[in-house]
Amino acid sequence: MRSPLLQFPVHVPKTEKTYCKKCNKHTEHKVTQYKAGKASLRPQGKRRYDMKQKGYGGQTKPIFHKKAKQTKKLVLRLECKECKMRAQRPLKRCKTLEIGEKKNKDAQTY
Repeated sequence: MRSPLLQFPVHVPKTEKTYCKKCNKHTEHKVTQYKAGKASLRPQGKRRYDMKQKGYGGQTKPIFHKKAKQTKKLVLRLECKECKMRAQRPLKRCKTLEIGEKKNKDAQTY
């Protein structure tokens, strides 16, 4: 028997009517997938690491290779169409997330 993670992608509609804290009512929300922002060069740890890496001597700190998980927990970003307030909703683990129309009749819908 195959793992349920490997069978079908999770489908999510592009828009969803859900509660908005700012409007204090249910409104239409635009759904997108959360993505981490670009890492800054300013934090002290990053500056210290860059200084240590300079010059001769190769890699100075250990690089983590013992990956334990195959998937990540997905997070949906919901943006209210009325007030532009953004909220986040975590989902369970899955390999692929498809936002929009459902192409496969057997696919799971969140």
